[in-house]
Amino acid sequence: MALPTQPWEPDDEAPAARVVRPYTLTGGRTAPKVELPFEATLRRESNGSEEPTDANLLSILEVCDKRSVAEVSAHVKMPIGVVRVLLGDLIVQGHVRVQATLTADSSQDERRELIERTLRGLRTL
Repeated sequence: MALPTQPWEPDDEAPAARVVRPYTLTGGRTAPKVELPFEATLRRESNGSEEPTDANLLSILEVCDKRSVAEVSAHVKMPIGVVRVLLGDLIVQGHVRVQATLTADSSQDERRELIERTLRGLRTL
């Protein structure tokens, strides 16, 4: 096989494909079915329905409980855009729910509840 600085010759072995294009994992979709910020905390739901059969959905489902969208992306080693689309599917199917996040319109009670939930989570580590 040719070294990186040498041109490829026809008698060399063809380089193996290493990357699956993101659009193949999402069926060409680029936006999730639900609003899903990167920092949103996810909870796995046990709704009694059948678990997905797709390997990518299963790997996301295995690691998503009590993690943010960004953390899930890092754990499954997939681009965050792909993970957001696939998580959107899992949310619509009822396998995952999104815990509320703060917005500019959030009340003091909502802010306090988020801080308390964060502290509880840190204490369990």
